[in-house]
Amino acid sequence: MTTPEWQDRRRLLQWLSASAATLYVPRSAWCQPRWASNPFTLGVASGSPTADSVLLWTRLHVPGIPAAGLGAQPITVHWELAHDDQFKHLVRRGQAIAPAELAHSVHAEVAGLAPDRWYFYRFMTGDFVSPVGRTRTFPRPEAVVQRLRLGFASCQKWEDGYFTAWRHMRQENLDLVMFLGDYLYEYPAKRSKLRTPPGGWLHTLDDYRQRYALYKGDADLQAMHASCPWLMTWDDHEVQNDYAGVHAGHSAAKDPADPAHFLARRAAAYQAYYEHQPIRPAVLTQAMTGLLTGAEMRLYGQRPYGQLASLYLLDTRQYKDLQVCTKEATLGSGMVDPARCPQWFEARRSLLGLEQERWLSTQFAKPTSARSSWTVLGQSTLLGQRDVKVGPGQRLWNDGWDGYPAARRRLTDALHQHAVPNPVVLGGDVHANWVGHVKADYADANSASVGVEFCGTSITSHAGDGARTAELLAENPHFIFADALHRGYGVAEFTPAQLTTTLRVVDDVTHQDSQIDTLARFAVQSGRPLVERV
Repeated sequence: MTTPEWQDRRRLLQWLSASAATLYVPRSAWCQPRWASNPFTLGVASGSPTADSVLLWTRLHVPGIPAAGLGAQPITVHWELAHDDQFKHLVRRGQAIAPAELAHSVHAEVAGLAPDRWYFYRFMTGDFVSPVGRTRTFPRPEAVVQRLRLGFASCQKWEDGYFTAWRHMRQENLDLVMFLGDYLYEYPAKRSKLRTPPGGWLHTLDDYRQRYALYKGDADLQAMHASCPWLMTWDDHEVQNDYAGVHAGHSAAKDPADPAHFLARRAAAYQAYYEHQPIRPAVLTQAMTGLLTGAEMRLYGQRPYGQLASLYLLDTRQYKDLQVCTKEATLGSGMVDPARCPQWFEARRSLLGLEQERWLSTQFAKPTSARSSWTVLGQSTLLGQRDVKVGPGQRLWNDGWDGYPAARRRLTDALHQHAVPNPVVLGGDVHANWVGHVKADYADANSASVGVEFCGTSITSHAGDGARTAELLAENPHFIFADALHRGYGVAEFTPAQLTTTLRVVDDVTHQDSQIDTLARFAVQSGRPLVERV
C-alpha cells in the first residue's frame, strides 16, 4: 500500500521533473492566474552551463504576499531563448511548471544548444514578461579556447552594506561567475544605519524564503545574475553559522534553536536554497523529502571549459566532520592551539567528506589527454595555513582547512601525485583577500608549491580592522599579499599561457554610489606555481 509519505515524495519528484521541462506540460497542469502586479520581482538567472545546455531560473513572487499566498496550484510559465535580446531570432521556446511546493520557482533545463555562444532568455506568465537575461554555453571539451574571464565572490550580508560591487562587476565582461558561499545571513534583525532585514533568526522554510526574497530583490544583484551564468556553492550562513554536516553550529545562547531539530532546519534551508538559485533539479538526490532525513544536496562537480580550464566546484560544509577543541566545548568554531588538541591530526577527519575526497582524487587521476591547461578549484574558504600567533607556537582556526590538516594534506598529495596541471584555488569566507602558494606540506617552510591560491574578500560583510595584516603575512610566508580593509570581488582571466587575477574593491560599501578600483593584480605563468604581483 502506498504511504502518504511516499505519495508526497512522488508528487515532489513529479513537480521537480515538470519544473525543469522544456517542451511539454500536460494541459491538466496549466494554471494562468490573472496577475494584479508583476510576479517577476526577483529577476532571472542562469547557471550550470555545459557545452550544449543551460539552466534558466526565476521565481514568481509578489512583495508582501508569502509563497502560500499565490495559491496551492502549480502555475505554468513560458520561456524563450533567442540569439538576440529582441527575440526576433528564437532558438528554443517552452513551458515549465512553477510548483507551489517549491515556492513557485522555475528551473528550466534547456538542451540541444550550440557550444560556446551567448543567448538571451525571458519568462512569461499572464500578461507579464520578465527582465531579459543573458547566458552562454561552454565550449566543447575538445575545443581550443583562448580566454576565460571568471568572476569570483562571496559573503554578502544585507545590513553591512549595499551590493554596489555587483553593479561594477557587470562592466567586467565576464563569461561566468563563481559564487563561493554565504549568499545570505541567517541572523535576526539588528540596528543598522544602512538597511535592516526584517524578522528574527531563520528557522523555518518560510523564514528562509522571505530572506532570499529580500536579498534577491536587490537591483544590482538581480542585474548581475541576468548578465551571465553562475556556478553556485555555499558555506554556513545559508543555514546557520559554523554548522558542520549534520551538526548545529551556534550554541543555544547565541541562536535559540533546539539542536535536536537541526536537521529539520537544515532541510528547510536547503530547500529554500534550491528554490532561489540557478541549479539543476539533479542536485536533489532524494527530492525534497529526502532532505528531512539528512539526504545530500549534491552541489559539487566538475565542468570542462574547452581545453583551457577544468572547473571544479566543491562543498566544504555539507559533509564536514565536527570542529574540535572549540573553547569550553561549545558548538561552532574557535581559535585553537593544535599542540593542546589531541583530535586535531586525526587522519579520518574531513572537511569535504570522504566520498567527495575520493571523487576528487578520481577526477585528478584521469589520463593526461583528458585534462585542461588550468585546474580551478572553487570552494568556500581559505586553503592555506594561517597562523594568527606571532612567534613560537600556533593558533589556528578550527572551522576552515586549518582545522582539518590531514584532509588538506590528502588534497595537496593528490594534486602532486597526479601531476594536476596548474592548480588554482579560489575561496572566500574570511572577508579579506589572501593571495599565495598552495604548499605540499604547510609544516615544512621549504615545502614545494603545488598550486596557487586567491581567497577573495566579501561583497559587503565586515572584517577586522586589518591592523595585524603585515605581521600575519610575515608569520605565514607562503602568502604574498593580504588585505582586510576592502570589500569587492576578484576577476580571474585565463589564457593558455597565463592567469591574471585582478582584485577589485569598492570605496565604501555604506554608499550606494561607491566607485570601484583595482587593489592589486597578479600573474601566474602556465607550468609555474608562482604568483607574481604585476
